[in-house]
Amino acid sequence: MKIVMAIIKPFKLEEVRDALTGIGVHGLTVTEVKGYGRQKGHTEIYRGAEYAVSFLPKLKIEVAVAADVTGTVIDAIAAAARTGQIGDGKIFVLPLEKAVRIRTGETDADAL
Repeated sequence: MKIVMAIIKPFKLEEVRDALTGIGVHGLTVTEVKGYGRQKGHTEIYRGAEYAVSFLPKLKIEVAVAADVTGTVIDAIAAAARTGQIGDGKIFVLPLEKAVRIRTGETDADAL
């Protein structure tokens, strides 16, 4: 089992969710986060004064999946989240040691 974590632009959430649903992934967690990468933020003008915005709003999506579908999930997220512009985000894959569905007590792959 793996956790696929993706940092994406906020307006791409619906497209990513639809892509994941289309390949049979029915559960995900979304968190509003702020950060920067190579973009290093940008400048904005507020009431005539220019100031730097160092941390940009992003969404973090986490999906627990069986190891054999990890590649498909990565491809679906990357295709749906891609705009071709700087700041499209990143995808990380982490091992998932154990999963338990609290309601039923099912464990590991059955809990996903």
